[in-house]
Amino acid sequence: MRGYILTGTPGAGKTAVLRLLEARGHRVVAEAATDVIALEQALGRPEPWTGPGFPGRVLDLQLRRERWARQAAGDEAVFFDRSPVCTLALTRWLGLAVAPALTAELARIATGRVYQPEVFFLRQQDRIEPTAARRISYADSLAFERLHERAYRKLGFRLTEIPPGPLGTRVDQVLAEVPGTGR
Repeated sequence: MRGYILTGTPGAGKTAVLRLLEARGHRVVAEAATDVIALEQALGRPEPWTGPGFPGRVLDLQLRRERWARQAAGDEAVFFDRSPVCTLALTRWLGLAVAPALTAELARIATGRVYQPEVFFLRQQDRIEPTAARRISYADSLAFERLHERAYRKLGFRLTEIPPGPLGTRVDQVLAEVPGTGR
């Protein structure tokens, strides 16, 4: 599997890019944090990110999805909406201690080349649409964006910036950097 990470702040358009990649026939893996939040909210916990163990639940789902993608993809490109490196940025954003499981996963990523060294960093659009899972202000999203950048760079990833723009253009920019995707 050739795993490519799409990252950026909440509301930057990662999921829309991922959905169009999927519609064009590429393998994709959805963001874990949003799904963990949705499940927790359905269970009656309105702000699950404030509870203990939230980053651990996100990491667990990310790891299950990564293993599934690895088994299913062979040598194909797989596009991931976020990664455990994003979970590190989220943990820091929430002011929580980094759990040993996350530290171990980051070491595995750094030494094992789980993902391609190039990360697609989708820059923030000009506004954020609030959702049940996305309650961050635009100003805070830009600070959160800087945490992501530092986390990826510290682990040695190269960031390929995808600027704001039309969805199709952004997808074309991603595919132009990925060998064998046939744009």
